Amino acid sequence: MGTGRERVAEDAAARGIEVEFVERQAAASLEEAAAILGITPADIVKSLVVKRSDGTFLFAEIPGDRVISWPKLRALVGVNKLQLPDASVALEATGYERGTITPLGSTNAWPVYVDERIVGRRVSMGAGEHGTSLFVDADALIAGLGAAVADISDPAPARP
Repeated sequence: MGTGRERVAEDAAARGIEVEFVERQAAASLEEAAAILGITPADIVKSLVVKRSDGTFLFAEIPGDRVISWPKLRALVGVNKLQLPDASVALEATGYERGTITPLGSTNAWPVYVDERIVGRRVSMGAGEHGTSLFVDADALIAGLGAAVADISDPAPARP
């Protein structure tokens, strides 16, 4: 098994998804990462690893300026309980540390659910390792991953 970036690149190529890797300095927040990349927070997709009550996982892909809507995602998945696992469990489930998580090259091919707001856009997301982001056409990502697309997010609460 190669580095996170190598796993992402190999999986993307196997799925026919064109990705562009961009090296960047470390960022203290999603907003800072967006500023470094010259994009808006909405252009960064957060890959969230979500644990089901049966111990399996799924990926939820959410625009950076939004938060996961638990009621919407539970209804879509057809379960009454979902949760975000702690960092060590997410690492075990995907092979990626928080801040680098992506469905591409994950050590387990969990189902992927994508918020409808990223359809038709070029987005940035985790690239499997710190200090690197990737850019991808969201529609190609969705098709290549066989992802389900739905409204699974809500506006992020305003920060004080």
